Amino acid sequence: MLDDLIEDNIDRLGIMGGTFDPIHNGHLVTAEAAAYQYELDKVVFVPSANPPHKTEQKITDAEDRYIMTILATMNNSKFGVSRLEIDRGGLSYTIDTVQTFKEMLDNVDLYFITGADAILEIFTWKKAEQLLQECKFIAATRPGYSLSKLEEGIYEEYKEKIFQLKIPGLAISSTDIRNRVKIGRPIKYQLPNTVEAYIKKRKLYKEE
Repeated sequence: MLDDLIEDNIDRLGIMGGTFDPIHNGHLVTAEAAAYQYELDKVVFVPSANPPHKTEQKITDAEDRYIMTILATMNNSKFGVSRLEIDRGGLSYTIDTVQTFKEMLDNVDLYFITGADAILEIFTWKKAEQLLQECKFIAATRPGYSLSKLEEGIYEEYKEKIFQLKIPGLAISSTDIRNRVKIGRPIKYQLPNTVEAYIKKRKLYKEE
């Protein structure tokens, strides 16, 4: 996937990391909005292998999550999927992923796309200050949500590296989708049809 990006000769790349268990329409809306608003040439979804903040939580097999991410993004030419964290193994730290992209894609502006809540906790991430030097961040905010806290304290130094992205209030979450499947409630229109079909075929989330 990274070789394809090099051939594409891109200038601005969005990286969207996540567990994607499963990927849903909220992820896709956020990525599309980020690509449009910040003129990204491509957005690469990077399913995590072992997210460090979920070590106590049961996570669906990485290959299933990778395939679902491909199914969800394959009809958008601006989207791509990378196996980087899955093939690397071990705990999936954002700093390691960003540094690998930077090493392979010289002179490309990197934008890491995440939620506003995560941004406000970024200094709990591994090598957070180095990470903020390595790339810019796009923080997706819900209607009525503000990143005003970025103007306070330690964030003051980095606020020019963090950009807000206002998206529609889609009340969709991977946790809710998993729970719905477990108890037999519908998930249609919350995620792509291809992903819904894959979940049914593989009988995912029936038992947690």
